[in-house]
Amino acid sequence: MFLAESGSGHTLVMDGPPEAGGRNLGVRPMETVLIGLGGCASYDVVSILQKARQDIRDVRTELEAERADTEPKVFTRIHLRFVVTGKGLKEAHVKRAVDLSAEKYCSASIMLGRAGVEITHDYQIVEID
Repeated sequence: MFLAESGSGHTLVMDGPPEAGGRNLGVRPMETVLIGLGGCASYDVVSILQKARQDIRDVRTELEAERADTEPKVFTRIHLRFVVTGKGLKEAHVKRAVDLSAEKYCSASIMLGRAGVEITHDYQIVEID
């Protein structure tokens, strides 16, 4: 088990499964990569939609990933699906926010893509009354 302390002073517990010598007391290190990617992209999408004055109530980002079968078991493919909930959302704004995050702003996504990971994105809009 490892405690990782960020430069901003926050702590994250990481561990492995018992069959790999861990005690299953925290997230796996590779899971933290996906969590970071999801957080980075979500922050961008929310920020861009807020600047576009879209009435968003929730953004949930679902990630699916595949890893190589052999060591090092790097990510080979990651798909991000943004589920954007709000009132009167314009699809063009949601699409633009997702595209800008992927192509310009999300440093985690861009870095992983440059390292050869196939990264894809899509979105779903959930309209509420």
